[in-house]
Amino acid sequence: MEPTIVQCAEQPYVGRRESITMIEFARVADHLPTMFAGLAQRGVRVTGAPFFRYRVIDMAAEMVVEAGIPVAGPVPVDPPHFVDTLPAGRYATVTHVGHPDQLMSVTARLLDWAQRKGLSWDMTPTPTGERWNARVEILMTNPAEQPDMHKWETALLFKLAD
Repeated sequence: MEPTIVQCAEQPYVGRRESITMIEFARVADHLPTMFAGLAQRGVRVTGAPFFRYRVIDMAAEMVVEAGIPVAGPVPVDPPHFVDTLPAGRYATVTHVGHPDQLMSVTARLLDWAQRKGLSWDMTPTPTGERWNARVEILMTNPAEQPDMHKWETALLFKLAD
C-alpha cells in the first residue's frame, strides 16, 4: 500500500512511558490492558484505538516509547500515567495488515518514501537518538477479537515538519 499524507487534529490521550530496547517492547504493550481497565473504572470514554508513540529512537540502544489511549480531554490519572496530546498537523501514513514483526520493514519503506518525496520529519537528531514530536503506531485490531497476529491492522502516522 502506498503511503499518503493526511491532516490530523490534535488528540488528547492517557499514556504510560518506558525506556526500553527493541527486545523489551512487551513492557510497553503490557500496560494497555490495565490502562483500559483504569479508564473504564473512572468512566472515561475512549475516543479511538490505542497506539504506541515513539519519543526517542536509538535502535542500537534504548528507545523512549509510550503506550497511549485516546480520550476526549484531560482526565485525572495517577503517576506513572500521564495526560498528553498528539499534535495537530500533516502526517505521512501507511497501513499494514500482518504480523507486528513486519513493522520494521514497513517503517523503513515509509521513511524511504518520504525521503524520495523530499519530505522532512518533525524530528531532531540528538546524541541519544532521534527525538520525534509524533511518530505513532495505531493498533487498529483488538487482539481479544482477532488473536491471529498475521491479520492485525496497524496504521503508522509520522508527523511531518511544519
